[in-house]
Amino acid sequence: MGVLLRNDHPKINIDSLYIEGKILKVMDALDCHNHEVSILFTGDPEIQKLNLEFRGIDHPTDVLSFPQEEGPSLPRAIILGDVVVSLDTAQAQAKEHELSLHEEITLLLIHGILHLLGYDHEISELEDKKMRVKTRELFNLVFPGKVLTDSCNY
Repeated sequence: MGVLLRNDHPKINIDSLYIEGKILKVMDALDCHNHEVSILFTGDPEIQKLNLEFRGIDHPTDVLSFPQEEGPSLPRAIILGDVVVSLDTAQAQAKEHELSLHEEITLLLIHGILHLLGYDHEISELEDKKMRVKTRELFNLVFPGKVLTDSCNY
């Protein structure tokens, strides 16, 4: 199991080891033993370019997930894919959601990883509810006692 983190944001610094620890706990809870995820932290301009290129939407978003394409993988490891988070958007949303920046980033990463595992809130109301319940369960696992407000619509 592994988490590969890279922060390309020019101004917002984060505690990568702290985030990595939270995500390893999430992946363990999801039975993703021997799985690997790559995480990129960037800004709104960069995520907007990716959003346009891969989804045809010309505005920034908070998180994007890119499942691993078929092909050879590392021995004894399953590569789930890549998750990209805009730290600009995460910072703004953290205030709205009454979370610290690291809590908001973790929430977005949980959301992105669930997408890599096949969860999709856009398919139906039932799938949306399933993903919200799982997101809150995992968030509560890594931040016990922290309550997500209703404005957190993940």
